[in-house]
Amino acid sequence: MSAVPAGDEAVRVEPERRGRSAEVLRALARSAPFLTGLAIVVFWIACALFGRFVVPYDPLADDVINALAPPSGEHWFGTDQLGRDVFSRVIVGSRDILTVAPLATLLATIAGTGLGLALGYFRGIFDDIVGRFLEAFMAIPVVIVALLAVVALGTSKVTVIVVIGLSFAPVIARTVRSAVLAERELDYVAAARLRRENAFHIMAFEILPNVTPPILVESTVRLGYAIFTVATLSFIGFGIQPPSPDWGLSISSNYGMMAGGFWWTVLFDALAIATLVVGVNLVADGIQGALDA
Repeated sequence: MSAVPAGDEAVRVEPERRGRSAEVLRALARSAPFLTGLAIVVFWIACALFGRFVVPYDPLADDVINALAPPSGEHWFGTDQLGRDVFSRVIVGSRDILTVAPLATLLATIAGTGLGLALGYFRGIFDDIVGRFLEAFMAIPVVIVALLAVVALGTSKVTVIVVIGLSFAPVIARTVRSAVLAERELDYVAAARLRRENAFHIMAFEILPNVTPPILVESTVRLGYAIFTVATLSFIGFGIQPPSPDWGLSISSNYGMMAGGFWWTVLFDALAIATLVVGVNLVADGIQGALDA
C-alpha cells in the first residue's frame, strides 16, 4: 500500500517511487566504487558457477611428484604440499564461500528484519526485554557460538549458515528498529491504524517498503562480514571441511609452509578472500552513496 493516508495522493506515490528508483539506478551507473566492486563480485560469481569447466587441473587431485612447485607456466599459482594446482583450487574454491555466505546473510536479513520491525513498532516492554537479550547475544564472539553449534549439531555447511545467520541477525534487527522508530509516528502509519489495519499488515505493507534502503545497505555490508567469517571458521576447523578447496581451509592446510618459503600456497587464497570482501564493501558503499544522493 502507499506511504500516504489516502485519496489522490495515493495515485501520485507510485510515479514518485519509480522516479526515485530511476535516480538511484542512474547514480549507481555513475558510481566508480559500485561498478568496480560489482565487477569483482561478478568475476568471483562466474568462477563459482563455471570454474570447474575452465580450470586446467582437477582441484582435488593429488600429485605428490609436483608438490610445492613454484608458480610457472605449467602451474600459474604453483602447487600445494599435496601437489594440487593452486590456481584451480582458488578458482573452484569460490563456490562454497559464495554459497554459504549469501545464504547466511539471507537468513540474517529475514530474521533481523522481522525482529527489527516488531521491536520498532511495538516498543515498550517487548522492546526492552528482547533488546537486552539481543545485546547479550551480540556480546558473544561468533567463534564461541560456532564451537557450541558444532558440538551440538556437528560440522556442516548448514551449521555454518545457521551460526552466521543468527549471529548477524541482531545487528540487522537493530538497524531496522532504528528505521522503524522514525517511520511509526508518520501520518501514513496513523492513517493505517485509523483504517483498523492489523499490526502485521502495517509492518509488512506500510512500514517495510519505506525502510528497505537501510536494510539493503546493511545486508550488503553483512555479506562482506559473512564472507570473512566463513573463511575464518574454515581456517580454525569449525567451518567448511575437507576435501573442499575452500579458501579459508586451504590457508589453514598450507600456512605452515610459509616458514619454508612456499608463500604461494597461502598468498593467492588470501588475496581471493581480500578481493571478494573489498568488492562487496565497494558495492555497499556505492549503494549507500546512491541512496544518499
